Amino acid sequence: MNQPDTFTAVFDVQGGDHSSVSGALHFSTVSALLQPGAAAIKDGRAAVIDLSKVSQSDSSGLALLIEWLSIAKEARRTLRYENIPEQIKELARLSDVEGLLVPAG
Repeated sequence: MNQPDTFTAVFDVQGGDHSSVSGALHFSTVSALLQPGAAAIKDGRAAVIDLSKVSQSDSSGLALLIEWLSIAKEARRTLRYENIPEQIKELARLSDVEGLLVPAG
């Protein structure tokens, strides 16, 4: 018997301009993270988002990170990701959007 996926993810404001994401970035979790992340970005509480506690991701996780970059640009805020998991980097490379997540230089 197949059991439903029970993925969870949390967006957490760490203090200052740092925030973090933990858990699994999947279709079932990213919609709940979009608004808290967007609000923190707009308020200047998420100039740096640490992804070291992301356990796994699919393409919807990558889409979330790109959407947050778009929100930051629209709000004229800077946004940088730290400790991007290899799985997300590989998805970004395969999608030809790696430069968005990891700027050159």
